[in-house]
Amino acid sequence: MTCRTDSSQKLFTFEEKKSKLTLENIDQVISTKVLVDGCEINDETIRCDYMLLAKGIEFYIELKGQDLVHAVNQIKATIKRLSADFKSKNKKAYIICTRSPLSSTQIQSIKFDLLKNYNSDLQIKSSPYKDKY
Repeated sequence: MTCRTDSSQKLFTFEEKKSKLTLENIDQVISTKVLVDGCEINDETIRCDYMLLAKGIEFYIELKGQDLVHAVNQIKATIKRLSADFKSKNKKAYIICTRSPLSSTQIQSIKFDLLKNYNSDLQIKSSPYKDKY
């Protein structure tokens, strides 16, 4: 089984349990979809579910029920292990959840931390969610 797949397809869909993210590849550039959980990282450490590499950006994707704190830790751990440069490389992280138990103040604090320490924008959205790159 290959952990990485290159494609210029228009839509990349990431789905697990009740969470779903669709990323639209508007210019249909070659993008690399990475199955992180159990493939690219197959040890017992925490990690996010997927990664997408496109347009010089690293996208980190965690599909979650509601444990956002754990999801953020999974994203951070994956960035530290797989990022080409976790301090300066351009990144975007998605946590797609069924519901968010955190307050908006807590979410803003988490977003600020990821941007400051990992150069990563963070989107916490309800499933299903669609975005473009």
